[in-house]
Amino acid sequence: MNDLDRRHFVVGSAGAVLAAGALGCRRSGPGEPEAKPAVRGPANPKLVRVASVPTAVEGNVLPVLIRQFEEQTAYQIELTANVALYDAARAGKVDLAISHYGHKHAEEFVVDGLGEWPRTIFSNRLGLIGPRSDPAGLRGIDDAGEAFRRIAAGKHPYVVNELEGARYVTEILWHLAGHPDRGAWLRSHERDDALLLAARTGAYVLWGLTPFLRTRKREGLALDAFALGDPLFQRLMVAIVVKPTTDGINVEGARAFQQFLLEPASQARMRTIDYSPEEKLAAWVPAGRHNRNAILPGTGD
Repeated sequence: MNDLDRRHFVVGSAGAVLAAGALGCRRSGPGEPEAKPAVRGPANPKLVRVASVPTAVEGNVLPVLIRQFEEQTAYQIELTANVALYDAARAGKVDLAISHYGHKHAEEFVVDGLGEWPRTIFSNRLGLIGPRSDPAGLRGIDDAGEAFRRIAAGKHPYVVNELEGARYVTEILWHLAGHPDRGAWLRSHERDDALLLAARTGAYVLWGLTPFLRTRKREGLALDAFALGDPLFQRLMVAIVVKPTTDGINVEGARAFQQFLLEPASQARMRTIDYSPEEKLAAWVPAGRHNRNAILPGTGD
């Protein structure tokens, strides 16, 4: 084979390989799985579907911030309060999920490759809820450990709420109070009506501030919230951008709103938003600073 023939052979062979490769990209061979179709983007790129646990909606922080975001951008937010938000996100009905960092389904959602890394945005609060008459004398005290010590010292009834980590916080309070005797005043309760039980029996109980305010208003309960200033009662909340593993996910819009929540101006605004505008009990606590510095607006490594 001369040089000219050899060159023709090389060129012809390369062309055959490229053609075969192109054919392989168009269709799968015998016995091979069919290639997945490309995922389609959102039908409306300016609509962002945000699903949150109820506390951030009922506590007014997201509605206030969303109004500001919509005024400053061309995006529109569709906000839903949903305790099963990660089920909705798996079904492709959510672009940005907002929940507690310790939500029972948040970690699984990210580990399964369905969500981007969680970004801390703000914290909500527990409250030490008790009778309005306040027999333990907790009013005006911000130290939750001291408050619990007074409850134990007076053997005032305390309901150990087993829901969403409240028992864990109670154990911390017990240590802070100096390991008081676990007598009949300490009552375990495993159902979600612990707040109503506390109201009936004149007991103290740990409860989320937002659901407490909602239930107190609905039921007309003679209960108040104490020790709201203790940072132990703050619980981190995160925003998770849903990955486009199914059709219709607005990743760009979700990231835009997430970034807005991390802006210094937005973080400052959170501190002015009260859980109860009528009572001015407590404001929301910004938590953007807990993220990696490089992702924060206006900063870098």
